[in-house]
Amino acid sequence: MAKSMSLLWGAGSPPCWRVMITLEEKKLQGYKRKLLSFEKGEHKSQEVLETNPRGQLPAFKHGDNILNESSAACLYLENQFKLQGNKLIPDSPAEQAMMFQHMMEGLTLTDKLNSVIYYDWSVPEEERHDAAMKRNREALAAELKLWEGYLQKVGPGSYLAGAFSLADVIVFPNVAYAFRFGLSVGRYPKLAKYYSLLKDRPSIKASWPPHWLSSPQGYDVLKDL
Repeated sequence: MAKSMSLLWGAGSPPCWRVMITLEEKKLQGYKRKLLSFEKGEHKSQEVLETNPRGQLPAFKHGDNILNESSAACLYLENQFKLQGNKLIPDSPAEQAMMFQHMMEGLTLTDKLNSVIYYDWSVPEEERHDAAMKRNREALAAELKLWEGYLQKVGPGSYLAGAFSLADVIVFPNVAYAFRFGLSVGRYPKLAKYYSLLKDRPSIKASWPPHWLSSPQGYDVLKDL
């Protein structure tokens, strides 16, 4: 079944990583994959545009079905392969509600991280303002404090919605990204504990960004946040 799937992806991209984690969890190894370079602009190539007219990654296909939004692809894979691999949507209504809630909130976390990490890259130099960057950093700090609070309520060894679920698939890449860019373990201990709990999970290790392995030293963009 995996042979009818293809993924165009970029290393270190949380949206791409989510899809790859889900494919690993559902035991769908063996799909066709092609690593593209954001730095070289390959995400805007004709190859990508034919699958994703937005010129973004991931670009995922299963047969004739195209899913370019990472959350949609993860939900699709879980629903199409419910009986294969690990179950990623809990049965309990309470846990399911929490899972969906945290999934959607995870996308907000992605946006707020990007608004700080990629500010200089996405905003033309003549349009950059210290006040805007300050607001973005304050908004991200407030968002991270929310997640610290959520994790404060999680029992030892538990995940965002009980057992490992799509909430973790969506949120963990954001958390890993934050620490890659210098987030303080001391100021965000619950997020650090959550990161440590998940970083060695087989699906996450198997899909770990390759350049993070070859260059484990990260950045300091978030060190003072």
